[in-house]
Amino acid sequence: MYSTYTNTSTYTVVDIRRTFEGFSADFRMIAARTEKMSVQDVENTLHDIMAWAESKYLDYVDITLLDQNNKPARATRYTVDEKGKAIQSDRAGSNNWPNIANTHLTVIVKNNKAWDGLTQEQQSKFERDNGFKRNWGPSSIDNSYSHLSKSGAQLYGSNGYELRKDNFQ
Repeated sequence: MYSTYTNTSTYTVVDIRRTFEGFSADFRMIAARTEKMSVQDVENTLHDIMAWAESKYLDYVDITLLDQNNKPARATRYTVDEKGKAIQSDRAGSNNWPNIANTHLTVIVKNNKAWDGLTQEQQSKFERDNGFKRNWGPSSIDNSYSHLSKSGAQLYGSNGYELRKDNFQ
């Protein structure tokens, strides 16, 4: 006797938005606790990230606290999994970042292969059509975080769309 089991998930833009609620809460809290980014800059950044997310163009997003030499002092990575199993999200948290002198906050976005497959003209059109608020470009920051300790944190998800959060400190 043979049996099979198939686990399929169908997520929508609503599921992506639900999943990113945890990310948005984390980002707002980190910016507020560190006092390194204005509310308007946070909202502008979230606007652009959501446009990429809803169009399935994200691989991961890092929130990184950099020292005066642009070396990461602390970071959090949110990795997208479009084939996850999470039906619902963990609660946002683990954002007890201190306000350290001579540091600044930045966001690094790694787009996926679908985005990389677009021409520069198509990417620019996407950003214009979606009213991007920030200028995005290549980063020279070493975001391997090899000098920091990694620990798993929350899993945000809805109907199979997931964001896995990893902290580096």
